Amino acid sequence: MNTGLIIAAFRDIAATKSLEPDEVNELIRDGIHAGLARIFGPNVDAEINIDDTAGDIDMVVLKRVVESVEDSSAEVSVEEARWDDPTYEVGDVMEIPVEFGEFGRNAVMAAKQRIVQLVREGERQRIRDEYSNRIGDMLSGEVQQIERGKLVLILNQSREAEAIIPWKEQNPRERFRQGESIRAVLKKVEETPKGPRLIFSRADPLFVAALFKLEVPEIYQGIVDIKELTREVGGRTKIAVHSRDDSIDPVGACVGLKGSRVQAVVSELGGERIDIVPWHPDPEIFARRALAPARVAKVMSDPRRQVITAIVDEDQLSLAIGRNGQNVRLASQLIGWQIDLYGSREWLERGDDLSVFAEGDGDAYETADFPLSELSLDADTLAALGSAGYTSFLDIIDLDRRDFLSVDGVTEEAAMKLLALIEDLTVPDSDGAGGDGQVGGDPG
Repeated sequence: MNTGLIIAAFRDIAATKSLEPDEVNELIRDGIHAGLARIFGPNVDAEINIDDTAGDIDMVVLKRVVESVEDSSAEVSVEEARWDDPTYEVGDVMEIPVEFGEFGRNAVMAAKQRIVQLVREGERQRIRDEYSNRIGDMLSGEVQQIERGKLVLILNQSREAEAIIPWKEQNPRERFRQGESIRAVLKKVEETPKGPRLIFSRADPLFVAALFKLEVPEIYQGIVDIKELTREVGGRTKIAVHSRDDSIDPVGACVGLKGSRVQAVVSELGGERIDIVPWHPDPEIFARRALAPARVAKVMSDPRRQVITAIVDEDQLSLAIGRNGQNVRLASQLIGWQIDLYGSREWLERGDDLSVFAEGDGDAYETADFPLSELSLDADTLAALGSAGYTSFLDIIDLDRRDFLSVDGVTEEAAMKLLALIEDLTVPDSDGAGGDGQVGGDPG
């Protein structure tokens, strides 16, 4: 039997898995050991040397010399050993050279099966090692087939990995065909009798977070953090962001120039609405922002029960509630507190404290105002306004174009942008439905 051909055949088995030469040799040794076990017994001990240059394999079976043999696969009697060499004593190790020609068909098949098994086990372990720490990462691939609503994928990075998107992890507004390219986020690595299975999702909030990480460099670089995110797949997503750099507006970074970044995310989500709000550690301020695009007249909190009471004007009530209660439900999930929402008429009819509507109640900043740094303004414009004494939204809300241009350092372009921002933040949507990437009617 030609050992060179045998080695080449074994190498072909392993070569398709892109293994290093040393890994291949180790697999061949294990395979040959399995073949020797088929010949000599399960506990055979052997030295196996592979000569890559000559294509030869040297095999020596080692057996302990004993008085009485209990395991013929690992032991030899002293009488039998002395037939080969009279000097053997009990306790010595007898070396028995083995020619590859002694391998029968069964031994060769055992060696091949062992190599295939080891390759498969190594492949499974590499998948575990590679993907166990990649939960939440976006990966791309191709839809291989559709089985009872489940999408079976071929990943671009690891085509041999078993990867699926279960029905419950899909967006019901989307349909994919066999052969189509697809992106999804890795949700978990599931162990099965056949090895690890990668479970992907396009319905999980992690998918939205991964999309923003791809589209927004500031998130990828860690300058802007996604603090909270909640989603009703196919309907609406609310995302709260925070900037580690005071000069960078987190909402503006996520929206992008003319809404380009958020629109790329919306497009991938099949038109799902996205509300982006600035995160705040104060639950009352955060709740006000989370209810965007509705403008909130007043918020009060009960920290013990973790309940926010929010009161809105009647013309903002339907917007605050949202379709089928979606907006207030997502806002509650976003802040992690229960939100009890009231229209101003219902609040008054209940006979509750009327003073919450009084002006100058000492809650101006929390209820209406917010720093200009939260607007998507460049640093030069912010500095110019600050030098003129304008630091908050209420400071500029009544200014017109001429007022802005009179501020040293404010350009015509900046003045027009300021007027547009004031209009966006003070004029409610005519359709009462909010919008993609909308910051909300009252960011403060």
